[in-house]
Amino acid sequence: MSKLRLLIMALCASLCSVGMYAQQPRVLSLEEIFALADENSKTIQAEDAAVKEAQQEIREAESGRLPDIEMSISASYLGNGYLLDRNFSNGQSIKMPHFGNNFAIKATQLIYGGGAVSNSIAMAKLKHEMAGINREAARSNVHFMLTGFYLDLCKLHNVLKVYDKSIELAKVVIKDTKARNAAGVVLQNDVTRYELQLKNLQLARKRAENALEILNYDLVTMLGLPVDTVIQPDADILNHSLSLHDLTYWQDLAQDESHAIRQTRMAVQMNRTAEQLARADRRPSIALVAANNFDGPITIEVPVINKNFNYWYVGVGLSWKISSLYKANKSIKRAQYATQTSIRRQEEVAQQIGIGVQADYTKYMEAYEEVATLEKNVQLASENYAIIETRYSNEVALVTDMLDASNQLLDAELQLANARINVIFNYYKLKHTSGNL
Repeated sequence: MSKLRLLIMALCASLCSVGMYAQQPRVLSLEEIFALADENSKTIQAEDAAVKEAQQEIREAESGRLPDIEMSISASYLGNGYLLDRNFSNGQSIKMPHFGNNFAIKATQLIYGGGAVSNSIAMAKLKHEMAGINREAARSNVHFMLTGFYLDLCKLHNVLKVYDKSIELAKVVIKDTKARNAAGVVLQNDVTRYELQLKNLQLARKRAENALEILNYDLVTMLGLPVDTVIQPDADILNHSLSLHDLTYWQDLAQDESHAIRQTRMAVQMNRTAEQLARADRRPSIALVAANNFDGPITIEVPVINKNFNYWYVGVGLSWKISSLYKANKSIKRAQYATQTSIRRQEEVAQQIGIGVQADYTKYMEAYEEVATLEKNVQLASENYAIIETRYSNEVALVTDMLDASNQLLDAELQLANARINVIFNYYKLKHTSGNL
Protein backbone atom coordinates (compact mmCIF):
# COMPACT_ATOMS: atom_id res chain seq x y z
CA MET A 1 0.00 0.00 0.00
CA SER A 2 1.41 3.43 -1.00
CA LYS A 3 2.43 6.11 1.50
CA LEU A 4 -0.20 8.42 0.02
CA ARG A 5 -2.89 5.84 0.67
CA LEU A 6 -1.71 5.46 4.29
CA LEU A 7 -1.81 9.23 4.71
CA ILE A 8 -5.38 9.48 3.46
CA MET A 9 -6.55 6.63 5.70
CA ALA A 10 -4.91 8.26 8.71
CA LEU A 11 -6.70 11.54 8.01
CA CYS A 12 -10.15 9.93 7.55
CA ALA A 13 -12.14 10.19 10.79
CA SER A 14 -15.69 11.11 11.70
CA LEU A 15 -16.87 14.03 9.56
CA CYS A 16 -18.03 15.91 12.68
CA SER A 17 -14.92 15.34 14.78
CA VAL A 18 -12.80 18.42 14.11
CA GLY A 19 -12.22 20.78 17.08
CA MET A 20 -11.55 24.45 16.45
CA TYR A 21 -9.94 25.52 19.71
CA ALA A 22 -7.55 24.18 22.26
CA GLN A 23 -10.33 23.80 24.83
CA GLN A 24 -11.94 20.46 25.43
CA PRO A 25 -15.16 20.46 23.35
CA ARG A 26 -18.49 19.83 25.02
CA VAL A 27 -20.43 17.22 23.08
CA LEU A 28 -24.12 18.10 22.99
CA SER A 29 -26.97 16.32 21.25
CA LEU A 30 -29.76 18.28 19.60
CA GLU A 31 -32.14 17.26 22.41
CA GLU A 32 -29.68 18.65 24.99
CA ILE A 33 -29.49 21.88 22.98
CA PHE A 34 -33.29 22.14 23.16
CA ALA A 35 -33.28 21.48 26.92
CA LEU A 36 -30.71 24.23 27.51
CA ALA A 37 -32.74 26.63 25.37
CA ASP A 38 -35.92 25.90 27.35
CA GLU A 39 -34.04 26.78 30.51
CA ASN A 40 -31.95 29.77 29.41
CA SER A 41 -33.41 31.34 26.27
CA LYS A 42 -34.32 34.99 26.83
CA THR A 43 -37.05 34.70 24.21
CA ILE A 44 -38.74 31.82 26.01
CA GLN A 45 -38.30 33.52 29.39
CA ALA A 46 -40.08 36.61 28.03
CA GLU A 47 -43.02 34.43 26.93
CA ASP A 48 -43.06 32.74 30.34
CA ALA A 49 -43.47 36.18 31.91
CA ALA A 50 -46.33 36.93 29.50
CA VAL A 51 -48.08 33.71 30.58
CA LYS A 52 -47.78 34.72 34.24
CA GLU A 53 -49.14 38.17 33.41
CA ALA A 54 -52.14 36.56 31.72
CA GLN A 55 -52.72 34.35 34.78
CA GLN A 56 -52.83 37.45 36.94
CA GLU A 57 -55.31 39.05 34.54
CA ILE A 58 -57.67 36.11 35.14
CA ARG A 59 -57.49 36.68 38.90
CA GLU A 60 -58.13 40.38 38.34
CA ALA A 61 -61.19 39.65 36.19
CA GLU A 62 -62.55 37.13 38.71
CA SER A 63 -62.38 39.78 41.42
CA GLY A 64 -65.29 41.46 39.62
CA ARG A 65 -67.55 38.86 41.27
CA LEU A 66 -66.55 40.06 44.74
CA PRO A 67 -68.55 42.78 46.51
CA ASP A 68 -67.45 46.41 46.35
CA ILE A 69 -66.99 47.92 49.80
CA GLU A 70 -66.57 51.65 50.37
CA MET A 71 -65.77 53.39 53.63
CA SER A 72 -65.40 57.09 54.42
CA ILE A 73 -64.69 59.01 57.60
CA SER A 74 -64.32 62.75 58.13
CA ALA A 75 -64.17 65.46 60.78
CA SER A 76 -65.06 69.07 60.01
CA TYR A 77 -65.47 72.56 61.45
CA LEU A 78 -68.96 74.01 60.97
CA GLY A 79 -69.43 77.76 60.80
CA ASN A 80 -72.57 79.55 62.02
CA GLY A 81 -75.53 79.57 59.70
CA TYR A 82 -77.55 82.52 58.39
CA LEU A 83 -81.32 82.30 57.95
CA LEU A 84 -83.30 84.57 55.56
CA ASP A 85 -86.80 84.84 54.20
CA ARG A 86 -87.45 83.91 50.60
CA ASN A 87 -87.28 87.57 49.64
CA PHE A 88 -83.84 87.79 51.32
CA SER A 89 -85.14 89.89 54.24
CA ASN A 90 -85.25 89.33 58.01
CA GLY A 91 -81.83 87.74 58.09
CA GLN A 92 -80.60 86.34 61.34
CA SER A 93 -77.56 84.40 62.49
CA ILE A 94 -78.02 80.81 63.57
CA LYS A 95 -75.52 79.38 65.93
CA MET A 96 -74.18 75.96 65.01
CA PRO A 97 -72.18 73.36 66.88
CA HIS A 98 -68.75 73.74 65.33
CA PHE A 99 -67.61 70.11 65.32
CA GLY A 100 -68.98 67.87 62.59
CA ASN A 101 -68.28 64.18 62.01
CA ASN A 102 -69.20 61.59 59.39
CA PHE A 103 -68.63 57.86 59.09
CA ALA A 104 -70.15 55.81 56.28
CA ILE A 105 -69.71 52.28 54.98
CA LYS A 106 -71.39 50.82 51.91
CA ALA A 107 -71.29 47.35 50.33
CA THR A 108 -72.51 46.52 46.83
CA GLN A 109 -72.78 42.99 45.44
CA LEU A 110 -73.40 42.72 41.72
CA ILE A 111 -76.16 40.23 40.92
CA TYR A 112 -76.47 40.80 37.19
CA GLY A 113 -74.23 42.92 35.03
CA GLY A 114 -75.45 42.00 31.58
CA GLY A 115 -72.69 39.41 31.21
CA ALA A 116 -69.88 41.95 31.56
CA VAL A 117 -68.12 40.16 34.43
CA SER A 118 -68.48 36.60 33.09
CA ASN A 119 -67.35 37.65 29.62
CA SER A 120 -64.42 39.63 31.07
CA ILE A 121 -63.32 36.46 32.87
CA ALA A 122 -63.80 34.44 29.67
CA MET A 123 -61.72 37.00 27.75
CA ALA A 124 -58.93 36.84 30.37
CA LYS A 125 -58.87 33.05 30.11
CA LEU A 126 -58.67 33.24 26.32
CA LYS A 127 -55.77 35.69 26.63
CA HIS A 128 -54.07 33.21 28.94
CA GLU A 129 -54.54 30.45 26.36
CA MET A 130 -53.21 32.74 23.66
CA ALA A 131 -50.16 33.54 25.80
CA GLY A 132 -49.57 29.80 26.17
CA ILE A 133 -49.79 29.29 22.39
CA ASN A 134 -47.46 32.25 21.84
CA ARG A 135 -44.98 30.67 24.22
CA GLU A 136 -45.16 27.36 22.36
CA ALA A 137 -44.68 29.19 19.04
CA ALA A 138 -41.68 31.12 20.40
CA ARG A 139 -40.22 27.90 21.79
CA SER A 140 -40.68 26.18 18.43
CA ASN A 141 -39.02 29.11 16.63
CA VAL A 142 -36.06 29.02 19.01
CA HIS A 143 -35.72 25.25 18.61
CA PHE A 144 -35.83 25.51 14.82
CA MET A 145 -33.27 28.32 14.76
CA LEU A 146 -30.97 26.33 17.02
CA THR A 147 -31.45 23.29 14.80
CA GLY A 148 -30.19 25.31 11.84
CA PHE A 149 -27.22 26.57 13.85
CA TYR A 150 -26.43 23.09 15.14
CA LEU A 151 -26.55 21.46 11.71
CA ASP A 152 -24.53 24.30 10.18
CA LEU A 153 -21.98 23.68 12.91
CA CYS A 154 -21.79 20.05 11.85
CA LYS A 155 -21.41 21.06 8.18
CA LEU A 156 -18.56 23.41 9.03
CA HIS A 157 -16.82 20.59 10.87
CA ASN A 158 -17.19 18.56 7.68
CA VAL A 159 -15.72 21.41 5.62
CA LEU A 160 -12.74 21.71 7.94
CA LYS A 161 -12.18 17.98 7.66
CA VAL A 162 -12.11 18.17 3.87
CA TYR A 163 -9.76 21.16 3.92
CA ASP A 164 -7.42 19.33 6.29
CA LYS A 165 -7.30 16.35 3.90
CA SER A 166 -6.81 18.58 0.88
CA ILE A 167 -4.03 20.56 2.57
CA GLU A 168 -2.12 17.40 3.52
CA LEU A 169 -2.48 16.02 0.01
CA ALA A 170 -1.33 19.35 -1.47
CA LYS A 171 1.79 19.17 0.70
CA VAL A 172 2.51 15.68 -0.66
CA VAL A 173 2.09 16.95 -4.23
CA ILE A 174 4.43 19.91 -3.55
CA LYS A 175 7.06 17.58 -2.10
CA ASP A 176 6.81 15.26 -5.11
CA THR A 177 6.84 18.19 -7.57
CA LYS A 178 9.95 19.68 -5.95
CA ALA A 179 11.70 16.33 -6.28
CA ARG A 180 10.75 16.15 -9.94
CA ASN A 181 11.90 19.75 -10.44
CA ALA A 182 15.27 18.88 -8.92
CA ALA A 183 15.48 15.98 -11.36
CA GLY A 184 14.65 18.33 -14.23
CA VAL A 185 11.36 16.62 -15.04
CA VAL A 186 9.03 19.57 -14.25
CA LEU A 187 9.46 23.34 -14.25
CA GLN A 188 9.66 25.67 -11.24
CA ASN A 189 6.34 27.29 -12.14
CA ASP A 190 4.67 23.92 -11.49
CA VAL A 191 6.00 24.05 -7.93
CA THR A 192 4.82 27.65 -7.59
CA ARG A 193 1.36 26.74 -8.88
CA TYR A 194 0.86 24.01 -6.26
CA GLU A 195 2.26 26.22 -3.49
CA LEU A 196 -0.28 28.89 -4.47
CA GLN A 197 -2.99 26.24 -4.35
CA LEU A 198 -1.86 25.30 -0.84
CA LYS A 199 -2.03 28.92 0.33
CA ASN A 200 -5.55 29.26 -1.07
CA LEU A 201 -6.62 26.09 0.73
CA GLN A 202 -5.15 27.34 4.02
CA LEU A 203 -6.94 30.69 3.62
CA ALA A 204 -10.24 28.97 2.84
CA ARG A 205 -9.78 26.75 5.90
CA LYS A 206 -9.16 29.81 8.08
CA ARG A 207 -12.36 31.40 6.83
CA ALA A 208 -14.31 28.25 7.60
CA GLU A 209 -12.72 28.12 11.05
CA ASN A 210 -13.72 31.75 11.72
CA ALA A 211 -17.28 31.01 10.59
CA LEU A 212 -17.32 28.05 12.96
CA GLU A 213 -16.12 30.24 15.82
CA ILE A 214 -18.83 32.86 15.13
CA LEU A 215 -21.53 30.21 14.93
CA ASN A 216 -20.30 28.58 18.14
CA TYR A 217 -20.44 31.95 19.93
CA ASP A 218 -24.02 32.53 18.75
CA LEU A 219 -25.03 29.11 20.05
CA VAL A 220 -23.45 29.39 23.50
CA THR A 221 -24.89 32.90 23.91
CA MET A 222 -28.42 31.73 23.12
CA LEU A 223 -28.01 28.72 25.42
CA GLY A 224 -26.68 30.75 28.35
CA LEU A 225 -23.37 28.84 28.44
CA PRO A 226 -19.94 30.35 29.24
CA VAL A 227 -18.62 32.20 26.20
CA ASP A 228 -15.49 30.03 26.06
CA THR A 229 -17.56 26.83 25.68
CA VAL A 230 -16.80 24.88 22.52
CA ILE A 231 -19.80 22.88 21.30
CA GLN A 232 -19.09 19.63 19.52
CA PRO A 233 -22.04 18.15 17.56
CA ASP A 234 -23.04 14.64 18.51
CA ALA A 235 -21.62 12.23 15.91
CA ASP A 236 -24.71 9.99 16.32
CA ILE A 237 -27.03 12.64 14.89
CA LEU A 238 -26.87 11.00 11.46
CA ASN A 239 -28.04 7.72 12.98
CA HIS A 240 -31.32 9.10 14.31
CA SER A 241 -34.41 7.43 12.88
CA LEU A 242 -36.74 9.93 11.24
CA SER A 243 -40.45 9.68 10.58
CA LEU A 244 -41.57 8.65 7.09
CA HIS A 245 -45.29 9.42 7.45
CA ASP A 246 -47.14 10.37 4.31
CA LEU A 247 -48.25 13.88 3.37
CA THR A 248 -51.79 13.36 4.69
CA TYR A 249 -50.43 12.68 8.18
CA TRP A 250 -48.44 15.92 8.20
CA GLN A 251 -51.32 17.95 6.77
CA ASP A 252 -53.73 16.67 9.42
CA LEU A 253 -51.14 17.24 12.14
CA ALA A 254 -50.59 20.82 11.00
CA GLN A 255 -54.32 21.62 11.04
CA ASP A 256 -54.48 20.45 14.66
CA GLU A 257 -51.11 21.57 16.02
CA SER A 258 -49.85 24.48 13.94
CA HIS A 259 -49.22 27.43 16.23
CA ALA A 260 -50.28 29.92 13.57
CA ILE A 261 -53.61 28.15 13.02
CA ARG A 262 -54.22 27.83 16.76
CA GLN A 263 -53.47 31.53 17.22
CA THR A 264 -56.04 32.50 14.58
CA ARG A 265 -58.61 30.15 16.11
CA MET A 266 -58.04 31.77 19.47
CA ALA A 267 -58.37 35.21 17.86
CA VAL A 268 -61.81 34.22 16.54
CA GLN A 269 -62.92 33.15 20.02
CA MET A 270 -61.59 36.36 21.54
CA ASN A 271 -63.45 38.50 19.02
CA ARG A 272 -66.68 36.61 19.66
CA THR A 273 -66.23 37.22 23.37
CA ALA A 274 -65.60 40.89 22.59
CA GLU A 275 -69.00 40.90 20.86
CA GLN A 276 -70.63 39.66 24.06
CA LEU A 277 -68.85 42.36 26.06
CA ALA A 278 -70.13 45.00 23.65
CA ARG A 279 -73.67 43.68 24.02
CA ALA A 280 -73.38 43.81 27.81
CA ASP A 281 -73.28 47.62 27.62
CA ARG A 282 -76.92 47.62 26.48
CA ARG A 283 -78.14 45.62 29.45
CA PRO A 284 -79.00 46.89 32.95
CA SER A 285 -77.02 46.12 36.08
CA ILE A 286 -78.67 44.82 39.26
CA ALA A 287 -76.92 44.79 42.63
CA LEU A 288 -77.61 44.26 46.32
CA VAL A 289 -76.77 47.33 48.41
CA ALA A 290 -76.17 47.66 52.16
CA ALA A 291 -74.99 50.82 53.91
CA ASN A 292 -74.59 52.41 57.32
CA ASN A 293 -74.10 56.14 58.06
CA PHE A 294 -73.14 57.81 61.31
CA ASP A 295 -73.39 61.64 61.11
CA GLY A 296 -73.40 64.55 63.48
CA PRO A 297 -74.70 67.11 64.12
CA ILE A 298 -78.13 66.94 62.50
CA THR A 299 -78.09 70.02 60.28
CA ILE A 300 -81.37 69.48 58.46
CA GLU A 301 -83.27 70.97 61.41
CA VAL A 302 -83.31 74.57 62.58
CA PRO A 303 -82.18 75.02 65.19
CA VAL A 304 -79.50 72.40 64.54
CA ILE A 305 -79.66 69.35 66.75
CA ASN A 306 -76.25 68.80 68.27
CA LYS A 307 -76.45 65.01 68.29
CA ASN A 308 -75.16 62.09 66.26
CA PHE A 309 -77.56 60.30 63.95
CA ASN A 310 -76.98 56.72 62.80
CA TYR A 311 -79.02 55.04 60.08
CA TRP A 312 -78.64 52.06 57.78
CA TYR A 313 -80.38 50.45 54.85
CA VAL A 314 -80.32 47.41 52.58
CA GLY A 315 -81.94 47.07 49.20
CA VAL A 316 -81.66 46.27 45.52
CA GLY A 317 -80.32 48.77 43.04
CA LEU A 318 -80.80 48.88 39.27
CA SER A 319 -78.82 51.02 36.85
CA TRP A 320 -79.23 51.23 33.10
CA LYS A 321 -77.61 53.49 30.56
CA ILE A 322 -80.54 54.21 28.29
CA SER A 323 -78.22 55.89 25.78
CA SER A 324 -76.46 52.56 25.27
CA LEU A 325 -79.51 51.36 23.31
CA TYR A 326 -78.41 53.57 20.41
CA LYS A 327 -74.72 54.08 21.20
CA ALA A 328 -73.64 50.46 21.79
CA ASN A 329 -74.82 49.32 18.35
CA LYS A 330 -71.72 50.82 16.75
CA SER A 331 -69.41 48.94 19.11
CA ILE A 332 -71.31 45.71 18.53
CA LYS A 333 -71.09 46.14 14.77
CA ARG A 334 -67.36 46.80 14.93
CA ALA A 335 -66.87 43.69 17.06
CA GLN A 336 -68.83 41.64 14.53
CA TYR A 337 -66.64 42.93 11.70
CA ALA A 338 -63.55 42.03 13.75
CA THR A 339 -64.90 38.49 14.18
CA GLN A 340 -65.49 38.12 10.46
CA THR A 341 -61.99 39.43 9.74
CA SER A 342 -60.43 36.93 12.13
CA ILE A 343 -62.40 34.08 10.53
CA ARG A 344 -61.09 35.05 7.09
CA ARG A 345 -57.55 35.26 8.45
CA GLN A 346 -57.94 31.84 10.01
CA GLU A 347 -58.93 30.39 6.66
CA GLU A 348 -56.02 32.17 4.97
CA VAL A 349 -53.48 30.96 7.53
CA ALA A 350 -54.79 27.38 7.33
CA GLN A 351 -54.38 27.51 3.56
CA GLN A 352 -50.84 28.92 3.79
CA ILE A 353 -49.83 26.34 6.38
CA GLY A 354 -51.16 23.58 4.10
CA ILE A 355 -49.08 24.95 1.24
CA GLY A 356 -46.02 25.20 3.48
CA VAL A 357 -46.40 21.63 4.73
CA GLN A 358 -46.69 20.33 1.17
CA ALA A 359 -43.54 22.20 0.13
CA ASP A 360 -41.59 21.06 3.19
CA TYR A 361 -42.71 17.46 2.71
CA THR A 362 -41.59 17.55 -0.93
CA LYS A 363 -38.18 18.91 0.11
CA TYR A 364 -37.94 16.23 2.78
CA MET A 365 -38.56 13.44 0.27
CA GLU A 366 -36.21 15.13 -2.20
CA ALA A 367 -33.46 15.13 0.44
CA TYR A 368 -33.73 11.34 0.68
CA GLU A 369 -33.43 11.04 -3.11
CA GLU A 370 -30.37 13.29 -3.05
CA VAL A 371 -28.72 11.05 -0.45
CA ALA A 372 -29.35 7.99 -2.62
CA THR A 373 -27.79 9.74 -5.62
CA LEU A 374 -24.76 10.94 -3.69
CA GLU A 375 -24.19 7.50 -2.20
CA LYS A 376 -23.79 6.29 -5.78
CA ASN A 377 -21.41 9.18 -6.49
CA VAL A 378 -19.26 8.19 -3.51
CA GLN A 379 -19.18 4.62 -4.78
CA LEU A 380 -18.06 5.74 -8.25
CA ALA A 381 -15.49 8.15 -6.81
CA SER A 382 -14.10 5.37 -4.62
CA GLU A 383 -13.79 3.05 -7.61
CA ASN A 384 -12.11 5.78 -9.63
CA TYR A 385 -9.68 6.47 -6.80
CA ALA A 386 -8.80 2.78 -6.53
CA ILE A 387 -8.01 2.65 -10.26
CA ILE A 388 -5.86 5.79 -10.17
CA GLU A 389 -4.06 4.53 -7.07
CA THR A 390 -3.18 1.28 -8.85
CA ARG A 391 -1.94 3.17 -11.89
CA TYR A 392 0.07 5.50 -9.68
CA SER A 393 1.65 2.56 -7.87
CA ASN A 394 2.69 1.17 -11.26
CA GLU A 395 4.06 4.63 -12.21
CA VAL A 396 1.53 4.97 -15.01
CA ALA A 397 -0.36 7.92 -13.45
CA LEU A 398 0.99 11.20 -12.11
CA VAL A 399 0.65 12.41 -8.54
CA THR A 400 -1.66 15.15 -9.86
CA ASP A 401 -3.97 12.41 -11.09
CA MET A 402 -3.96 11.01 -7.58
CA LEU A 403 -4.71 14.47 -6.21
CA ASP A 404 -7.63 14.96 -8.59
CA ALA A 405 -9.07 11.54 -7.78
CA SER A 406 -8.65 12.13 -4.06
CA ASN A 407 -10.29 15.55 -4.26
CA GLN A 408 -13.21 14.04 -6.18
CA LEU A 409 -13.62 11.40 -3.48
CA LEU A 410 -13.38 13.95 -0.67
CA ASP A 411 -15.89 16.24 -2.36
CA ALA A 412 -18.30 13.34 -2.91
CA GLU A 413 -17.99 12.31 0.75
CA LEU A 414 -18.58 15.92 1.86
CA GLN A 415 -21.65 16.28 -0.34
CA LEU A 416 -23.03 12.99 0.99
CA ALA A 417 -22.48 13.97 4.62
CA ASN A 418 -24.09 17.37 4.05
CA ALA A 419 -26.98 15.75 2.18
CA ARG A 420 -27.62 13.50 5.18
CA ILE A 421 -27.60 16.60 7.39
CA ASN A 422 -30.05 18.24 4.98
CA VAL A 423 -32.42 15.31 5.50
CA ILE A 424 -32.39 16.06 9.23
CA PHE A 425 -32.86 19.79 8.63
CA ASN A 426 -35.83 19.26 6.29
CA TYR A 427 -37.38 16.86 8.80
CA TYR A 428 -37.20 19.42 11.59
CA LYS A 429 -38.45 22.12 9.23
CA LEU A 430 -41.48 19.94 8.48
CA LYS A 431 -42.04 19.43 12.21
CA HIS A 432 -41.71 23.18 12.80
CA THR A 433 -44.23 24.09 10.09
CA SER A 434 -46.72 21.51 11.37
CA GLY A 435 -46.37 22.79 14.95
CA ASN A 436 -44.72 19.63 16.27
CA LEU A 437 -41.24 20.91 17.15
